[in-house]
Amino acid sequence: MFPWMSYTVLGVVAALASFALFFFTLTRGALLVRAALGRMQRDSAHVYPLYSNMRLIRFVDFQPVIAAILLFQYSGLVSVITQGLKRTDLRGKKVLITSCAFGNVMPRVVKAAMSAGAHKVVVADIIQNELDHAKGKLAAYTGKIDYYRENAVAMKQPDGSVSANVIFFLLHELPHHLKVDALSEAMRVLEPGGKLYLAEFHRPRSWLLRMLSWTYFKVFEPFGLALWDTHDPVRQLEAMPGVSCERHTVFFGNFQVIVAEKSA
Repeated sequence: MFPWMSYTVLGVVAALASFALFFFTLTRGALLVRAALGRMQRDSAHVYPLYSNMRLIRFVDFQPVIAAILLFQYSGLVSVITQGLKRTDLRGKKVLITSCAFGNVMPRVVKAAMSAGAHKVVVADIIQNELDHAKGKLAAYTGKIDYYRENAVAMKQPDGSVSANVIFFLLHELPHHLKVDALSEAMRVLEPGGKLYLAEFHRPRSWLLRMLSWTYFKVFEPFGLALWDTHDPVRQLEAMPGVSCERHTVFFGNFQVIVAEKSA
């Protein structure tokens, strides 16, 4: 092997290792430290520093990086949601985005909601820095968006107050006992006939992807594997009275968008 090839391979390995260490430190590593220090009592204790520290938010939130993390399926997943919103008559209605998300999903969701006639979009997140960061992304819609600091598992929004609710890759980060609460709240705030759009990880069909995903979750996202079986969102949602679901999977089943409708 030529020396330059050896250096290139070593450089790539070092870069990947550094990225993995950086990501681990600011995700599961931070939770382990908090648990060791007895600081897991707060409502936001499960939130990674990556999603709460403003400098880290700005550092990481770049579309190419976020797309790569989702194996370049990001745009397609968002399109399933926006196309669903555009096909819905939202004239005079409210749309809720539960928990802010990196990338361009929020501007695209707001644009789709407005084009379908929505008069207001509500953005709710437990972290104020996330809300402040989102305001920068959504500056073009000032006056049409309300921002609320609140917990996805105990929303302050009234019953039946929104026609659509979008949750983009939140559930896998919640401790298991909070997953059902978040889904219950997501459906509670929907009006009869309203729809929840939930994007998440899914159990891959390919054994290779399944092995890689299992390793990823074990190392970085300890609450994510439960979505494959014990805390499958479709199973939990359809256990609720009057809820029906459609599941759309992409990339060999590695990702999913669930559309859950509340009976009219």
